Amino acid sequence: MNGLFITIEGPDGAGKTSVINELYPRLQLIAKKGIVKTREPGGVRISEKIRHIILNPEHDEMDERTEALLYAAARRQHLVEVILPALNAGKIVICDRFVDSSLAYQGAGRRIGMDEIAAINEFATEGTTPDFTLYLDIDSDSGLRRIQQNRAYQIDRLDSEGLEFHQRVRHAYLKLAEEDPFRIHRVDARMSLPDVVEASYSAIVEAYPQYF
Repeated sequence: MNGLFITIEGPDGAGKTSVINELYPRLQLIAKKGIVKTREPGGVRISEKIRHIILNPEHDEMDERTEALLYAAARRQHLVEVILPALNAGKIVICDRFVDSSLAYQGAGRRIGMDEIAAINEFATEGTTPDFTLYLDIDSDSGLRRIQQNRAYQIDRLDSEGLEFHQRVRHAYLKLAEEDPFRIHRVDARMSLPDVVEASYSAIVEAYPQYF
């Protein structure tokens, strides 16, 4: 692969979508190669349908392992249709969530086990790993408060989980960042949106000047 694979991660309420929407056009202006913005779960027709099944709050009977397998299935389809073709064409891919999300949410949040989730996703992705990950960090109390205060935000199955679930998710993210500091760059998402966008922009451009 000749391209650059960047993912953006964070617990609920970290503001990932807002940051990506501001960051993407800025990077487009300076990118030396084509740049693709996408998301998980989703990004392609089949994966978007799986996304609806997973996140629909009416599906409260869904088993934890079913959830984990559906995420991996959506990821596989998205990978082969969007991410790998773009990377093989030498493009830059910016993806809202990837395997780290499953490790944090299903591995730790659902208490399935991070090793078990890693194995599922190793099969699904054939070992595809981001080159660089921005982790937007926010404490669980502040993140959930943001969600509740944002009336435009649609509450899904995972958002409605209790505080302890979201704390397990955040702690898992912090553990991943500690274990892989060269790939995962932590940004304090408690800052204002312009400051978070600026910190994210600077981190990417400084890490990969050959692409920007």
